[in-house]
Amino acid sequence: MSDEPAAIDRVLDEVRARLPRRAGPADLDEILASGGLVVDTRPVGLRVRDGELPGAVVVDRNQLEWRLDPSCPDRLPEVTGPEQIVVVVCDEGYASTLAADSLQRLGMVNATDLDGGFQAWRAAQS
Repeated sequence: MSDEPAAIDRVLDEVRARLPRRAGPADLDEILASGGLVVDTRPVGLRVRDGELPGAVVVDRNQLEWRLDPSCPDRLPEVTGPEQIVVVVCDEGYASTLAADSLQRLGMVNATDLDGGFQAWRAAQS
């Protein structure tokens, strides 16, 4: 077994270096208040098990790009343009990093993710 990090760990590090600052749980209320979007991509089973994220819109991961692309006719009405702050949330903050990168490629220049995901937000509520 190699001492080198797994390929996915290298990819995550590279993507995180390119993203705007990752949001923390304490940032979400301000982001929402300023017109930003918080997008919960957790599967329904995790949302049922752990609860909903207040203020977030729920978008299945397999629909994310179509629903948030500002140039797509199928985008969410909450998407206001390519400069809007968008914070993608998954369960622990890994898949959301890759999703935010995908949104960046679509021109959502302020797309980022929630550091630690829903679990970090939940822990911060305690």
